[in-house]
Order: sequence, then C-alpha cells, then structure tokens
Amino acid sequence: MSNGIFVVVEQRNGKVQNVGLELIGEATRLKADLKDDVYAVLLGSEIEGEVEKLYHYGADKVVLVDHPYLKEYVTEPYTKAVTEVIKKFDPEIMLFGASSIGRDVAPRVASRVRTGLVADTTGLRMAKTQEEFDKEAAMGCEDPTRALLMTRPAFGGNIMATLMCPRTKPQMATVRPGVMKRIDKDETRKGELIKFDVDFTEADMNVEILEVVKSDKKSVDLTEAKLIVSGGRGIGGPQGFDMIRDVADALGAEVGSSRACVDAGWIEKDRQVGQTGKTVRPDLYMACGISGAIQHVAGMEGSELVISINKNDTAPIFEVSDLGIVGDVKQILPKLADAIRKYKANKATN
Repeated sequence: MSNGIFVVVEQRNGKVQNVGLELIGEATRLKADLKDDVYAVLLGSEIEGEVEKLYHYGADKVVLVDHPYLKEYVTEPYTKAVTEVIKKFDPEIMLFGASSIGRDVAPRVASRVRTGLVADTTGLRMAKTQEEFDKEAAMGCEDPTRALLMTRPAFGGNIMATLMCPRTKPQMATVRPGVMKRIDKDETRKGELIKFDVDFTEADMNVEILEVVKSDKKSVDLTEAKLIVSGGRGIGGPQGFDMIRDVADALGAEVGSSRACVDAGWIEKDRQVGQTGKTVRPDLYMACGISGAIQHVAGMEGSELVISINKNDTAPIFEVSDLGIVGDVKQILPKLADAIRKYKANKATN
C-alpha cells in the first residue's frame, strides 16, 4: 500500500520558500483523515540547515537530497531526484507548489511515474461521504477512503471542478501559493531526517548555468505582501493605476488588480488577484473600484482586514469587507494618499 503525504519543498538561495511551509500545513490537515506521516522532500546543496524549520511547521519526516547539481533549479536533476524519491518511498499523495519550479517539474515527474496530475489546485480534501466513496470505487479506486479530491478553477474561473486520480499513485497536485495556511510555528517539534542519495551522472546536468542574475525589480510577489491596494474596472482606465500606485507608495503596499483590468491591458498579469490570478492573505487588502465577483473574492477573502471603495452601495465586495466606503475612487484616493503622508510626517516629527 502507498503511504505518506509528501510535499516537495522549494528552496531558493538556500532558503525554504513559504509555499512549501503552506503545503506542509495543508498536509497536516489531510493527515487527520489519512492517518499517514507528512514527509517534506528538500532538494538542494548544503541545505541541511533548513531541515529543522520543516519540523517546526509540521513535517514528521524530511527526505533530504543534497547534491551540488541541485543548488540551483535545473529541470533534469530535480525531475530525476523527485522521481527516485517516489520509486523508493511510494507516497500516497505528492504535493508541489504551483510556482515556476513546481509547474515545470511536476508534470515531468507525473509522466515518468505514469500517474495523473491536477494543476493549479485551490482546495484539497479526502473523500468522506458514501457517495464520494461509491464514485471512486466505480472509477477503479482500490481504497476509496484514501482518495484525494482536488478542486481547481475551470472554464476561465467560471466554475470550480473537483477532480480525482482513482487508479494510479501517487495522487499528485500543484497548489497555488497563498491558498493554504501554514500552521503556527512550534520550535519544540522534532522529526526524523532521512538522507537520500540519488545516483546523478554528468548526463543529468544537461544545462550549464553560467551566471545567476537577480532581478532588480522592487515589487514583491503578491503572495508575500502584507499590504495590497488593488484596482478594478471602476478606476476608469490604465491611468487610474497612477492613483492606486500613489496610495500604495504612501502605505508601503503592493499594487494588485482584478482580472478585468489585466484583460483590458491596463496592468501586468502578475498583479492579478483571483481564481485565475494569485491568492493572497495580506494584513490589509484595499479594493478600489472592484465590484466583488466571486472569482476575485476567492483570491482575497483570507485577508485579515478588507477595506473597499465603490460608488455602488450594493456592490458584492461590501459583503466581504470589514470597512466599506461608498464614493468615487477618483476623488477619494488622492485625498487618502495625502492624508496618509501627512499622518506619517506628523508621526515622524512627534
């Protein structure tokens, strides 16, 4: 029987990324139903110093693959390493972050081990009802009580589809960063370290990295942002984002957007929040001229504080807002930016 919930934990520059900790948190929730251990799979070079952190965030065991070929992400060595881990440990479930790395390596691994993959999921849970057990059994699942149900947007985000992989193992999914919540850190937690060697050859390193050039882009990934100011169609046009950026600069926040603005070409795709964009959980989310379509709300409803500005007092966004302001964003935002700067200036002089 397959066993264990495995999470491939990303590292960049020798540091574990948040999406891996989020997935370990989700794996601990699945563990309550599956009764299997949570394994974190950590790939890198001289990376053992990050292992303790994985225990603190919920991993029962860490499978460490440490090799110079894994210092920077290269497709073939990473694919081979994860494939060998699956062959050795036979996991029940295998989770990847839906990042640039996860989206590259996960389908290649799925192909090599001949299993299915559900991409870009936003929800995971074990089958629980008799109806779900019956559906799994009818599709050839040997043990429906161990079936993973994976939810993702479909048809452009207009519906949510629940998928399953009943006949092959591991059950694999990539999960969007920011969707799952990591558990509270517990520095008293301990776990088991499993050092796993992969027999790499020179042929596996089929790409030579000559230089790593870091981007000088100042904006933070939205999934990491603590403060976000987002604009929707109500800001009027691409020039409306000048107001959004002004408020964001005053607050020290990042700029977000609804899908409508991205589709209209007003702002870059990586600023989109929602089912077909990014899922965020900032301390403050300010929605400006955003109506509150369910596809957008799904990407920001986990925010700690939501403030919305919309001239339509019946806009759905107010239903998920902690504070709603009815008015024209074009009049409110410039005044808000000025007020924030004056407050900060006064605070600095007192």
